[in-house]
Amino acid sequence: MINFGVVGYGYSGRAFHTYLPTLADGLNLRAIAVRNPAVRQQAAADHPEARVYADLDTLLADGAIQLVILATPHDTHRDLAIQAMEAGKHVVTDKVMALNAHQAEEMIAAARRNDVMLSVFHNRRWDWDYLTVQKVVSDGLLGEPFLFHAAVAGYGAPRGWRGDRAKSGGIMYDWGAHFMDQALQLVPAPVESVFCDIIYRPALPTDIGNYGLIRMQFANGTRYSVEITNLSGIQKPRWFVQGDKGSLIKYGLDPQEDAMRQKRIEEAEEDPANYARLVTYRNGEQSEQVIPSVRGSWVSYYQNISDVLNKGAELAVKPEQVLDVMRVYDAAMRSAETGQVVRL
Repeated sequence: MINFGVVGYGYSGRAFHTYLPTLADGLNLRAIAVRNPAVRQQAAADHPEARVYADLDTLLADGAIQLVILATPHDTHRDLAIQAMEAGKHVVTDKVMALNAHQAEEMIAAARRNDVMLSVFHNRRWDWDYLTVQKVVSDGLLGEPFLFHAAVAGYGAPRGWRGDRAKSGGIMYDWGAHFMDQALQLVPAPVESVFCDIIYRPALPTDIGNYGLIRMQFANGTRYSVEITNLSGIQKPRWFVQGDKGSLIKYGLDPQEDAMRQKRIEEAEEDPANYARLVTYRNGEQSEQVIPSVRGSWVSYYQNISDVLNKGAELAVKPEQVLDVMRVYDAAMRSAETGQVVRL
C-alpha cells in the first residue's frame, strides 16, 4: 500500500486527486496540504480520514507518505516537484507538466538523481472519444490518416489562477495540454514544424487569450490542428479526422467528469447522439456507420501509478513523453510571438 499526499485543494485537488487515486487498488490518501485556513478546514471536513497540513514542508516531513500529488497552479509544478523529489518522494503533477521544456528537463533530472518516479496526470489518454479515434485509426478504417483536428469551444473566462497567464501559461496550457499529448500518442512520427496563433479580445476579464490554434506538421506528412476558444457559444466537433479511405467526426466531451463530480465515475454514460460517425469508401462504394465509444476510465491512470510503485509495472505516462510535448509548446509559443512557422 502506497500512502499519498495531495498538495492543493482547489477544483483539481477536490474533484480529481483526492478521489480518483482512492479507487485504485494499492493507494491510500494519507494527507492534504493547503495554505488557506478556510480551505484547510473544508479539506478536513471532506476527508476526516486524512491528515491536513498547512504547507508542503510539513507534508514532506511525514515519513509515511511515499507519493506526492501536485494539484497546484502550473507555474509551481517545477519547484514543488523538485522539492518533493529531493525529499525522496515519488511525484505526480497535474498537467501541464511545467511552463517550458527547460523546467521539464530539470524535473526529470531530479527524478533520476533521487531514483524516484515522476509522472504527469494525462488522464485524457483514457477519454472515451480519444480511445475511439485511436481504435478507428489502428483498425485501419480510415486508411492512412493525414489530417486531425481537435477542438473545444465554450464561452466564459476560467476562474481563479487559470485566468492568469503568469500562473497558467495561457489558453493553450489547459485543454491544449491534453490535446497535444494525444496528438503525439496518435501520430507515429516526430513533429517537424509548428505554427501557433493566439487572439486576445477585451470581452472577458482575463489575459490568457480567447482563441488559440496550434498546427503541427509531422515527419510522415500528417497535419494536426488543436483549437481552443472561450468566446464561442456554438460547439465545434471535438474530433474531425480524415484519411485516404474515409473520415470521422465526433461531437461532445468525455462524460466522466460530470459523473466524477458526483463521486460516481463508474456510472458515467454518454449520449448516443455524440457517438462518432464514420464514412468510408471501399471499391468506389460509400458506407456510413455510427461508432459507439470505447469506454475508458480515468482511474486507470492511478491504477498504473499504483502498479508501478507496488509491482514494478511499466509507467504509462512517462515524463520523457511529456517533455516532447513541452518542446512542441516552446515552439508554439515562439511561433505565436513571431507569427512564423517554427521548425523543431
